[in-house]
Amino acid sequence: MGVAAWLVWRERGFRHAPITLSLFLIQLGVNALWTWLFFVWHLGALAFVEILILWMLILCTLVAFWRVRSIAGALLIPYLAWVTFASALTYSVWQGNPAMLA
Repeated sequence: MGVAAWLVWRERGFRHAPITLSLFLIQLGVNALWTWLFFVWHLGALAFVEILILWMLILCTLVAFWRVRSIAGALLIPYLAWVTFASALTYSVWQGNPAMLA
């Protein structure tokens, strides 16, 4: 992720790619929020909705990075795959533990 963002920043800089790099920063924040929603606050439903939003943000970031430099977009594919798996896990754990996760 860091290398992908660095490649975009190096190619265009924040001045010439503010939306692209802002998308990256926003998805980082949303990624961090999931941990709190799921593990700290035990909000399974909200964590699931949030991880779906994260998935969409990652996809948008991947496409935006790809338009700047294809390798930067390609570097986000494993991240998208991981969040796809994490989404299924989130749903499964939430549904399997209704007493623990609201």
